Amino acid sequence: MLNNKSILITGGTGSLGKALTQHVLTKYPNVKRLVIFSRDEQKQFQMAQEYPYDKFPQVRFFIGDVRDKSRLVRAFQGIDYVIHAAAMKHVPIAEYNPEECIKTNIGGAQNVVDASLKTKVERVVALSTDKACAPINLYGATKLTSDKLFIAANNIRGNNPIKFSVVRYGNVMGSNGSVIPFFINKKKDGVLPITDPEMTRFNISLQGGVNMVMHALEHAWGGELFVPKIPSYKIMDVAEAIGPECDKPVVGIRPGEKVHEEMITASDSFYTYDLGKYYAILPATHQWSLQDYIKEFNATKVIQGFRYNSGENTEWESIDSLRSLIIEHVDPNFKV
Repeated sequence: MLNNKSILITGGTGSLGKALTQHVLTKYPNVKRLVIFSRDEQKQFQMAQEYPYDKFPQVRFFIGDVRDKSRLVRAFQGIDYVIHAAAMKHVPIAEYNPEECIKTNIGGAQNVVDASLKTKVERVVALSTDKACAPINLYGATKLTSDKLFIAANNIRGNNPIKFSVVRYGNVMGSNGSVIPFFINKKKDGVLPITDPEMTRFNISLQGGVNMVMHALEHAWGGELFVPKIPSYKIMDVAEAIGPECDKPVVGIRPGEKVHEEMITASDSFYTYDLGKYYAILPATHQWSLQDYIKEFNATKVIQGFRYNSGENTEWESIDSLRSLIIEHVDPNFKV
């Protein structure tokens, strides 16, 4: 699928960007060009040591900010596929710096849309988050807006064959700033702070996130918002899996935080279809035949009122499974 294609990843030095890079170079050795677009000079320098030009001549590093549309247009020249992973994602920081979050997550999304339409990009996949579903914090609200911008972009493409789609998933195990690396680091102090003992979250591995992006690149017809079927975990089980001997004081929910996350609301159920491995929230306005789509993917409409909530999930990680996943995906040397 990606051999002889040129791919650009915004936010390419982040956790998912690096996992995507490794996946693409492993699975598609004949990829024409892989451009890592990000604004962090130091992270690009460090990543370039892992992918030196003499061994990976197809990998390019492009300093730029998604807030800068002209820079995006320059970077998108000759690019076939864009994966938009750049975002301000830390909830408390976004609450404290709202204008900066809006500039990056909303303005940046619109710039990616505009630059993609202006160049010859064929497909765009944008990353969303469970916090964009019925958002109560600014980060979630900006990502919901971003989702809407990418989905609506399919309506203004005219004769341009470009396809825009979105992938939405829960907490990525081991990603920068996530709870598991935080708890592993805090374990040495003997204290794991708990925001709320009832808290639950969806859980997906980095590879699971990568697989979703690849699925959207290959199969999206334009306008879908893909949601994976993944397990949840209880925050107390995560704490027990990492530091059973640690104190676990309850410190209270942070600004803009939920006890449980949703990825599909009851209101979304009118447009949601079960594709087997994934759900897809289909656009209310689309440029293709719904009946053809249903036939192509053997899609089944969910029941009215269906919602997908981390606290009401039917699949759960146990303490033992969490320990195994930590060793597999986060820290191979982890020991209780």
